[in-house]
Amino acid sequence: MQIVVIGGGAAGFFGAITCAEANPAARVLLLEKTSKLLAKVRVSGGGRCNVTHNCFAPTVFSQHYPRGAKQLKEAFKIFGAQETVNWFAQRGVPLKAEADGRMFPVTNTSETIVNCLIQEASRVGVEIRTSTGVESIEHVPGEEPYFILQLSGGSSLKAQQVLVCTGGSPKSQGYTWLQKLGHSIQEPVPSLFTFNVPSSPLKDLMGVSVPRALVRIAGQKLAYEGPLLITHWGYSGPAVLKLSAWGARHFFEQKYTFTALINWLPDETEESLREQLLQYRQAHPKKTVSSNPLFGLPQRLWRGLTQLAEIQEEVKWADLPGKNTNKLLEALLRLPVEVIGKTTFKEEFVTCGGIELGQVNMKTMESRLVPGLYFAGEVLDVDGITGGFNFQAAWTTGYLAGRHMASKSM
Repeated sequence: MQIVVIGGGAAGFFGAITCAEANPAARVLLLEKTSKLLAKVRVSGGGRCNVTHNCFAPTVFSQHYPRGAKQLKEAFKIFGAQETVNWFAQRGVPLKAEADGRMFPVTNTSETIVNCLIQEASRVGVEIRTSTGVESIEHVPGEEPYFILQLSGGSSLKAQQVLVCTGGSPKSQGYTWLQKLGHSIQEPVPSLFTFNVPSSPLKDLMGVSVPRALVRIAGQKLAYEGPLLITHWGYSGPAVLKLSAWGARHFFEQKYTFTALINWLPDETEESLREQLLQYRQAHPKKTVSSNPLFGLPQRLWRGLTQLAEIQEEVKWADLPGKNTNKLLEALLRLPVEVIGKTTFKEEFVTCGGIELGQVNMKTMESRLVPGLYFAGEVLDVDGITGGFNFQAAWTTGYLAGRHMASKSM
């Protein structure tokens, strides 16, 4: 009897490799419904593959997951970022950390990760079949329980244990075949997306970015600080992407229509900012307001914000009316932007939602309802913010599932 892994992505490969390596006698078969293996690994991080994040404290690492943080904390103590770095290094693929904490292969190409996983799977004897989807799973109980998998081509096969790594689904119907086994689903909604602001007063500044801005949602506690990028459709960058993950369910309920407030200078208060503007005015009364950017802001952004404050281009600091100073303070600290809709971030697709975590033993990734059935990766109601956290969840859950399947099949 064999072990079947459904899904040829990061979690599926890691689960299959771990299982086959831990128990060489196990027959491990990996099924991928498309013709392409590790498709998401190939495109992630702009084709470089953001493997994990440069943070080796499990408790701190787990705080980057809007869903699954508590359950993953213990899992990361067994197989976390350090173990991931070691795993790839031992197989000739060293990783490097960038200034923002993201970790990539030294080669700067995702093909290095793809090739490593495919070669490892081959080395440990994992059988791989592409263009083979699974339509349904039937659990047959008894002294020696097993599963019957109905395949897309009309054939079927038996399995002693099954690991489901089919990724997130944009619609709950994508989980129907798993609900039939008794599992509950947290409604899937998008995570990691950019904000569409059709009426953005700054859309002519596309390409302008700041290293730190605070984006918060009016009337909510939702807020995130980080790099912010102005685009031709609205706003992007880590501050927006990470905020979209934390607020995924709220934004879905609001039909992606809400007001965001941008603070371009999160270290400043209104009082400190007003004092600095006054000092600058006294020191440089003859300087033109709009053409002399302050606080390290890009020239184009500063000019755009002065225009929003209705400051004429030729106005000098000595002649700046108090009401325009107040408007400039508002634009710097609380610029309101009306968000109407979202855009998926590059080719990366992440969902919030999936298999309810209370129904899974997060130490082994085995179903609490169906013995021998396992889950790993985004099919679970687990998702991280951008920066390598979703891949780490895939490596970790795949590893735990693979290790436990191997021990049960010995």
